[in-house]
Amino acid sequence: MSFTVVIPARYASSRLPGKPLAEIAGKPMIQHVCERAAESRADRVVVATDDDRIRTACEGFGAEVVMTSPNHASGTDRLEEVARALGFEADHRVVNVQGDEPLIPPELINQVADNLELYPEAAIATLCERIHDPEQVFNPNVVKVVFDHQGMAHYFSRAPIPWARDQWQGGTPLKGVDISLPHNMGYFRHIGIYGYRASVLAQFVSWAPAPTEVTESLEQLRALYNGARIHVDVAAVNPPGGIDTEADLQRVRNWLERREIDNG
Repeated sequence: MSFTVVIPARYASSRLPGKPLAEIAGKPMIQHVCERAAESRADRVVVATDDDRIRTACEGFGAEVVMTSPNHASGTDRLEEVARALGFEADHRVVNVQGDEPLIPPELINQVADNLELYPEAAIATLCERIHDPEQVFNPNVVKVVFDHQGMAHYFSRAPIPWARDQWQGGTPLKGVDISLPHNMGYFRHIGIYGYRASVLAQFVSWAPAPTEVTESLEQLRALYNGARIHVDVAAVNPPGGIDTEADLQRVRNWLERREIDNG
């Protein structure tokens, strides 16, 4: 069963303007993302952008580009426009790969696509990884997820969920205070890669933002609020971090340049 990778790429970025075009090891970042996506089993890789500079760069290395509206509120809205423009059938699988993930393992792209096929009741598939550092559980920038024995998500939150009532009776630990995680409970960080059925993309853009979504600032809660099931799987390989800051960019540049030297 075929699937398509769509890579939303915006030029505007509050911390790194023009981020998709930042040069890494002699190529624009977006080219690295496209190459990793092409190493997956996807039948098609498409860049979705609203910027002519990104379109020109992508066409320069042979990528397929769909121009989208500059007025989208979210990446999901951009994905839906692409799915509609390309005429995807309702059950076609669309994997959203962020344009700032030049090191994304192709195995993770395959994993979310495969899980949509393995779990037909799921409208969306995504990934997570085990949290071992207690401070991450209490960090609101780390999104936590709780799911059932079949991997179906109960909830995503910036708060520490589930709350260990007996162990954390004093409330949220103060910074610097030694804390530990319950031994009998796994805590999981959500990884922001999604696989969608095209039909749920069409539904998603018709739904109003959910109260939970607005409160937590987590778009995936709109799907849960409206009854769409989300399958969550532990990532098959550890995902490297994306690029949000200049420091992240330099870290990836150094890593790829070292790899090229090692490979001769």
